[in-house]
Amino acid sequence: MSSLNWSKVEAGRTKASGRKTIAPSLGAPRKRDRAGKQQALIQAALALFSTRGYEATTTREIASVAGCAEGLIHRYFNGKAGLLPALVEDMMSKEVADIGHSVPVAPTLEEDFLKLVNWEIERAWQKRDFFRVFIPRAMVDPSVGNVMNRAVLSGRATVIAERLRRYRQCAGLSPEEFEMLAQSVGVLGMIFGFMRPVLLGQERNVAKRIGMTLAKTLIRGIEH
Repeated sequence: MSSLNWSKVEAGRTKASGRKTIAPSLGAPRKRDRAGKQQALIQAALALFSTRGYEATTTREIASVAGCAEGLIHRYFNGKAGLLPALVEDMMSKEVADIGHSVPVAPTLEEDFLKLVNWEIERAWQKRDFFRVFIPRAMVDPSVGNVMNRAVLSGRATVIAERLRRYRQCAGLSPEEFEMLAQSVGVLGMIFGFMRPVLLGQERNVAKRIGMTLAKTLIRGIEH
């Protein structure tokens, strides 16, 4: 029996039984496939930018490591220049979502603040190769700086502020003081996790100890 006739037979059986046929949806698999390829390209770019540098890395190399067609970089990100902001936003959003899991809420403001600063210092150190690439690009590419402002200064600080607001000591702070407290978590992390040990060559443990001492001094002043 030909495939055409067999289709007619199946259609007749379906009609006779009263069952409805549902055409498979191709939308969801395609969306998952696109998201998977975007993520593969972002992760490949992160690895190559961190090890080889932004300028030295080509879109062909990124596509090869990701196992994707080179044309997808231009379709999804408008080229290599669009990959870096997408990479930053993706990385920062994952880290913001991971704060609650990696840094459980502590019973006191001081303990929670110090745990958050410690986490930021460690994160900045672990991402040092990326920051070596990202910071120079942010200085010459406004789109990268805009992502940093949105993801770190706005999104990340907002999450930290919501977390710190639960402590009664923060109720007496002015809006400016409270914003300073929330922003200081990321600032201390960047200074003592990246700038001092990486850019200035200070011994890492010394830099971290100074950063944590400064954080302790700051939060105790707030508490009292």
